Amino acid sequence: MLLRRRPLRLETERMVLRLPAHGDFGAWSALRVESRAFLTPWEPVWAENHLSRKSFTNRVYWAQRASRNGTALPLFLIRRDGSLLGAITLDNIRRGPAQSATIGYWIGQPFARQGYMREAIGALVHHAFTQLDLSRIEAACLPENAASRGVLERSGFKYEGVAQSYLQINGRWRNHVLYSNLRHDRRGKTEAR
Repeated sequence: MLLRRRPLRLETERMVLRLPAHGDFGAWSALRVESRAFLTPWEPVWAENHLSRKSFTNRVYWAQRASRNGTALPLFLIRRDGSLLGAITLDNIRRGPAQSATIGYWIGQPFARQGYMREAIGALVHHAFTQLDLSRIEAACLPENAASRGVLERSGFKYEGVAQSYLQINGRWRNHVLYSNLRHDRRGKTEAR
């Protein structure tokens, strides 16, 4: 008998973090359009079909596959009243000696600076350390993105350095500041003596 795993659902005080669903298209596209000017300085250039239903459908299928395969956890932030707030992704999940992943996120402009992303980061990092047995979570952001740097630092991430020409953002190769959050208790997690 084949047992189906329940889709991941993380709950916080004010929201639920879950995989995107096909029915989220309208809310997602409306929030992305409304927040475009707010997000553009911090994101890669949007593909011409970025806001299309087909592109969103591909995103939903990718999220399902990545979650099932254990390579990424792309989650939407849904406020308790059903409003889509943004998204957070635990990506590049690496097993073996690394036991690490990268976190990335965006929040819609109407919901920025209200503590939602800090709440989401806390829930996802806790899940990564306690349920996925990861040891290290990495994050990167533009040096001038004070809001992102602040939320990472308030979420327990520590500054590690600068990566030169790390990502293309808004059409240019940009340096990024690197942060990490480490699971503190590593006792019994290695074969090394």
